[in-house]
Amino acid sequence: MGAAAIHALTLVLDPLRLAIMLGGVVLGLALGVVPGLGGIVGLALLIPFTYHLDGYTAFALLLGMAAVTTVSDFIPAVLFGVPGTVGAAATVLDGHPLAKRGEAKRAFGAGYASSLAGGIFGALLLAVAIPVLRVVVLYIGSAELLALCIFGLSMVAVLSGKAPIKGLAVASFGLMLSLIGSDPQTGTLRWTFGSLYLWDHLPLVPVTLGIFALPELAEMAIERSSISRADGAVTGKPSSQWQGVLDAARHWWLILRCSGLGALLGAVPGIGSAVIDWMAYGHAIRTEKNAENFGKGDIRGVIAAESSNNAKEGGHLIPTVAFGMPAGASMALLLSAFIMHGFTPGPEMLTKHLDVTYAIIWTLTISHIMGAIICLSGSGLFSRLATVRVGVLIPLVLGIIFLGAFNASQSWGDLCSMVLFGFIGWVMRRLNWPRPPLILGLVLGSIFERYYFISNEIYGIHLFTRPIVVGVLLAALWVVLGPSIRGLRRAAKEGRRASDMQFRIRRLDHQSLFTIVLICAVLAGIWTASDWAFGAKLMPMTAACAALFFSCLVLIQQAVARDVPRIEREFMSNAVAAASAASVGAMAVAPAGDASANALALNRTASATGAAESRSMSPCVEHDEEPSLPIATVRARGLRFFFAIGGALALAWLIGLLPSLLVMMLLLARFEFGERWRNAIVLSAAMTVALWLVFDLIFSTPWPPSLLGNLVPQLRAMGGLV
Repeated sequence: MGAAAIHALTLVLDPLRLAIMLGGVVLGLALGVVPGLGGIVGLALLIPFTYHLDGYTAFALLLGMAAVTTVSDFIPAVLFGVPGTVGAAATVLDGHPLAKRGEAKRAFGAGYASSLAGGIFGALLLAVAIPVLRVVVLYIGSAELLALCIFGLSMVAVLSGKAPIKGLAVASFGLMLSLIGSDPQTGTLRWTFGSLYLWDHLPLVPVTLGIFALPELAEMAIERSSISRADGAVTGKPSSQWQGVLDAARHWWLILRCSGLGALLGAVPGIGSAVIDWMAYGHAIRTEKNAENFGKGDIRGVIAAESSNNAKEGGHLIPTVAFGMPAGASMALLLSAFIMHGFTPGPEMLTKHLDVTYAIIWTLTISHIMGAIICLSGSGLFSRLATVRVGVLIPLVLGIIFLGAFNASQSWGDLCSMVLFGFIGWVMRRLNWPRPPLILGLVLGSIFERYYFISNEIYGIHLFTRPIVVGVLLAALWVVLGPSIRGLRRAAKEGRRASDMQFRIRRLDHQSLFTIVLICAVLAGIWTASDWAFGAKLMPMTAACAALFFSCLVLIQQAVARDVPRIEREFMSNAVAAASAASVGAMAVAPAGDASANALALNRTASATGAAESRSMSPCVEHDEEPSLPIATVRARGLRFFFAIGGALALAWLIGLLPSLLVMMLLLARFEFGERWRNAIVLSAAMTVALWLVFDLIFSTPWPPSLLGNLVPQLRAMGGLV
């Protein structure tokens, strides 16, 4: 084995192969930055160009590209709250708040160091584990995969922060969404409402971009501020990037645990990247001290998500190389490349072609090192994007998001789904409903249903007697019940008594109204599913009943408010009084004619008062950010933002997608954000040309037909853009 490893290293270090590998790395980094693209698109693009290359050179190009898309997808997740791939969604929770605090360079340093460590760990695991896991993986069947899905769903309690009931309600609704489409067991069309687009389930990319990306852009549009609100802190300290690297080194044990989790789960076919990152993130919350800081800009959240995100690539290759079982769509494409170059995945890769296997391992390792060096070198430039004016940044990012979402299945439904879930995500963000459980339920729902029916047919009731299944289910039970047990113990130690709490009925507010809408949607789903065959409605009705139960609990919790104790009331009264005094002082210092200063002072007073009232009225909701604008302004700007997006979608149906994006970017920059005409025209035109070059010339995207193209076919013949 040692001789084969050394021989493979000498082959990989050939200057020509290194140059080709570097080209693949650069392409992979570029694909990872663009939301909606990623390794699948890159492999589909590059495989035809490897026909005339030898196997070592071909894998240097393909794996060099595929290995690093999970490195650069971290960049838009931190800067814009837009995950470059679905595997970077967990990074948004802590990476984007860090960028808002002016610590983007620190997040980059920690993320790249964690990515490098995770990638190398995954490659090493691939090196030592293939002979061992050939035996172990044979003991993992559908029952064990079902148990892993249940364990993943148990992470909802961890990802929901201080609102676990809301998280369970949202996750159950996400399970319902995942079951939209044709039932694989009976062929029943579930909740498709006559739409062909919904037959094949909701695509994950548009929903993820809608839930996470659009709400963050909407908040930037409302606040009228750049991503970083720290007045130059993003670029002010060159050492902050290395501080992030030191953060990663200090949390080496967390990196090891999450890398191991990512690599091991990646070796299990059917467990996608979106699931693995959330499970690693939930593991970090469960095991790290001071976990209440997660989701608010904790560097450990970035480290956990990124280390698992890159380690899983090595894990994905284990079943692909050893058994010919692709662990995902990208590995299925890579499997075709193996066969195309004369390598049959299986025992031969561990005997006859062992040097090829080691060449793959060396390629993974060197590619991750190349990607980390390139990203670390450019992080200063990337972090400066956090200080760009919103009038420039938002229109450009919106253009990328639109085409990233459309690239999922290249249908109008992708864009409609993104806009719809973007608005839902913004409302959830404003009302402090947890969003990650929705994506977790959407990802795991169809997987859970598939493994349940297979396990039930094969094992019946005996599936709960399998040792691995029992162990995983006990771990899931502890994840769900552990926080409640600790909370009861803490309450007993503090001597809290139910008699000390006073309850009163609250009036209907936006929180309760949103919950009522959710309940109505669930009831409508139950009513429409009642006529389906038993096999088709078993999982949907189970998920719907769970969503209804938890939503009703949330509504009861919102309707019956607990009066805060006297000490807390006095504290909030003092806080409001202090804010009022500070505001009066600011008004006194400001010149008499300075109306803006007086208005700002009054605004802060109202914000402090409203924040105190909201805390006293909503004990189950987190309020991490003080409101800084009047609610009327927030509503007006938020609705204008989504009206502009909806208008662009309608205009795309009329004149074509790319021309409508040009109009949207131009009008937003000029009229909504006040950019000069010259700047608005140059930026929107340059971005449109760039999008055309990438998506039309390089990826040959089939643009959706428009009404104008149908009426004037000559225009469509000129370029296909309409």
